[in-house]
Amino acid sequence: MHPYSDVAIAAACNTRQARRLEGHTTQSISLEAARLLITGTGIERADIDGIVGEMSKELTYALGIGPVWSSTTRAGIRGLLEAAAAIACGLCESVLLVAGGAGVHGDASMTAPWTRPSHEFVAPFGLYTAAHFAFVARRHMLTYGTKPEHIATVAATIRNNGSENPDAVYSGRGPFTAQDVLASPMIADPFHRLDCAATTEGGCAMLVTTAARARSLTSTPVYILGAGADQIGPSYMHPVNWEEPFLGGSDTPAGYVGRRAARRALSQAGLGIHQMDCLELYDPFSFEVIRQIEAFGLCEPGEGGDFVMDGNLDYGSKYPVDTDGGLMSYSHSGTAQLLQRVIRGVQQIQGTCSSRQVPDASAVLCSNGGSASLFSDVVILGREGS
Repeated sequence: MHPYSDVAIAAACNTRQARRLEGHTTQSISLEAARLLITGTGIERADIDGIVGEMSKELTYALGIGPVWSSTTRAGIRGLLEAAAAIACGLCESVLLVAGGAGVHGDASMTAPWTRPSHEFVAPFGLYTAAHFAFVARRHMLTYGTKPEHIATVAATIRNNGSENPDAVYSGRGPFTAQDVLASPMIADPFHRLDCAATTEGGCAMLVTTAARARSLTSTPVYILGAGADQIGPSYMHPVNWEEPFLGGSDTPAGYVGRRAARRALSQAGLGIHQMDCLELYDPFSFEVIRQIEAFGLCEPGEGGDFVMDGNLDYGSKYPVDTDGGLMSYSHSGTAQLLQRVIRGVQQIQGTCSSRQVPDASAVLCSNGGSASLFSDVVILGREGS
């Protein structure tokens, strides 16, 4: 049997997202997301016997739902898989995944605190997150001839999706062109400001439960068809060596972390990458989308720039990407965006997107992480269970 055959995502939701949510803390916006989900699904609090998220202990107490099975794993793809495994193993039946961020980025003149970890390579030399990812992009440009226009086209595509999304933080800011991106201030060469993810605040939540219970609730169940997770080191402590190989004879260099995870997810789902109806990819910086479409097999190494320029990722094309505006335009609140990539995939399958709905979407690939963070997680969601 498929490992998640009796597990389904019953519902998912986001709170309001904004540059700043005055009066909120990370705990309060996470609690708001949890309550919003419980109210919207019609599930009884007493039926929730599991919770996943960085604030799972605090939320268990605030919601009054204990005793429960719980995990402090971040509520992204890995949190989703941990919840699904717990249900499949009989540890619980209905798991709440919750994430949020607010009140942690008070100085608008500085990069977000999670982009500048305090260690010996950051404090004296300024190797903040944008620089880590810039190294990766520049290496690809030197190797394959990828151009700034290719990278900027990705940014413009995703930002235009966000501009059309009434729920995005940067709703109505577009339309953008690649030249607009290239004209914005340089942050870490080759990344301009509009190539970089936003810094925002907001919360989100998801309910994972048994397939039978999911079918009894108000929303259309969404199924986990396949998943994979790659980790090659601690995030933002070591600059990426693109050509460093994985151990164990893998053909995946560090620059393509996530290739193994995608292959595993697709094999488990029994689907090919070209059967995906849309891609909800993690986009901390625009080049990461090019890197992922190559790593995941949509095109060959070095062909990502031309693939983008041919319009293959535009809404209305074969592989629309980050249809809500992604981290660059929808929201990027610290860790909640990990779960929000999955939430957008759920919305596409359920047909509930407020913008850029892909007609009859039945298979969506979602990702977390990236090359410079030294991990990449992939999950494939579907309308029909395996």
